[in-house]
Amino acid sequence: MDADTAILETEEGMKNAVGHMVQEFAGVRTGKASPTLVEGIDIHVASYGSSMKLKQLAMITTPEPRLIVVQPFDPSTTQDIERGLKESKLGINPNVDGKNIRLPIPELSEERRRDLVKVVKGMAEDSRVRVRGVRKDGIDKVKKLEKEKEITEDDLRRLEKEIQGLTDASVKQIDEQVSAKEKEIMKV
Repeated sequence: MDADTAILETEEGMKNAVGHMVQEFAGVRTGKASPTLVEGIDIHVASYGSSMKLKQLAMITTPEPRLIVVQPFDPSTTQDIERGLKESKLGINPNVDGKNIRLPIPELSEERRRDLVKVVKGMAEDSRVRVRGVRKDGIDKVKKLEKEKEITEDDLRRLEKEIQGLTDASVKQIDEQVSAKEKEIMKV
């Protein structure tokens, strides 16, 4: 491994940490219907004998701003999907309407909004921890290169500063995403 590869791997790891957090944020309910709210829910399908993501089992649409409609590809999975939605942490009660499942999105209370902001901030802190872990791995890699005499001590210092710059940029992105999500949640 050379120094450029170590930097690229570090940068990629940090981008993945931020990207994962953004995906998690999409699942946080803000009072508006969105397919991303439910598509990642694991549903245990008894007839298949396995668990699958909801998006693999059904078409998910939002015909109205406060309604999600789940249309199972296989009607025999409707009861499994309904059970999985009830067991999820969404706090939404699914209504079976023939072959479709309707999920009315209720208005968020002020208390629930504050709770969601806390959840988002927890997700962000987890992402910061992941970014710092990637930074540590990157610095360890360049220190190993210096120890093996593949780079000089000056190169090591320059690379450590570059890795810290990547870390600072990633944390800034996380903070911006948290701020935007918090505004979205608290908007009445």
